[in-house]
Amino acid sequence: MASRKILLVDDSKTALLMERSMVERHSSYQCVTASNGLEAIEKAQSECPDIVVMDVVMPHMNGFEACKKMREQEKTRAIPIILVTTRGEENYIEAGFQSGCNDYITKPINGQEFLKLLQSYLGE
Repeated sequence: MASRKILLVDDSKTALLMERSMVERHSSYQCVTASNGLEAIEKAQSECPDIVVMDVVMPHMNGFEACKKMREQEKTRAIPIILVTTRGEENYIEAGFQSGCNDYITKPINGQEFLKLLQSYLGE
């Protein structure tokens, strides 16, 4: 079976590095990265990932806006989107689900839980 592709989106290079290392160390998933919401939409269109893991607070376009835009486009509408952020307040979580995300997790990320969540969305 072909390797699953994950689009990791975060403006923090450190966060991207940590997420990528968690994923690649414990799975055969292929990681593609983007550093803001606009880039995330472009990469989702061109790379056709199996899942998107996206930060909320980013420059140019935040994760909520990018999530809404992906839901509006035929090619990216059905891709599962997990929002990952330090913002755990109820209004942020609510806004995340209203923007169309499938799941919402807060940083710091627990590596094992993160992988289990990915696997559940990827049907593994």
